[in-house]
Amino acid sequence: MTLRISHAGRQRLKLLALIGLFIGPLIVAWSMVEWRVGIPNERVANGRLMPALPNLEEWPLSAPVPAVGTFDWVLAYDCEVDCLAVADRWWRLHRALGREAPRLTRVRFGGQADALPGEVLSQWRVRPAWSREDSLWLIDPEGRVVLSYRPHHEAEDVLEDLRHLLKMNPQPALATRE
Repeated sequence: MTLRISHAGRQRLKLLALIGLFIGPLIVAWSMVEWRVGIPNERVANGRLMPALPNLEEWPLSAPVPAVGTFDWVLAYDCEVDCLAVADRWWRLHRALGREAPRLTRVRFGGQADALPGEVLSQWRVRPAWSREDSLWLIDPEGRVVLSYRPHHEAEDVLEDLRHLLKMNPQPALATRE
């Protein structure tokens, strides 16, 4: 016994299949959002997002931060105790970036130790209320604080965040170093 479908029936089946092809993904996406099924819950950043902090230019520093390039990300950290070890830690992180290292500038606030290669020294005019001793901030090229890290945060986590941000924000092709 064979099932015979008329020409009009075949056309209706094709139309239903075409409608299903376009509506099916919408239904699946809606159900994923509605019931939170299949949506990753893991965090991307290891630091805390800090959109409320002022831009780097507005920080109460004794002098403006010099030598920050147009396309440079800034790793700023406060250092009061054992500055040489802290500066060395962030210098090693900077070197671990490899070919992306020129896109990062390190700025150290406080401490009496000399600057390491690629580091800019600055001092607080007055310590702001939002700054804690040994804090670390990751600042985008426009001077906005992107991430803040607790004191003594793992360098591997900061490196992971920094690599991700540099990958997601490629340097413009015609950008030149100053």
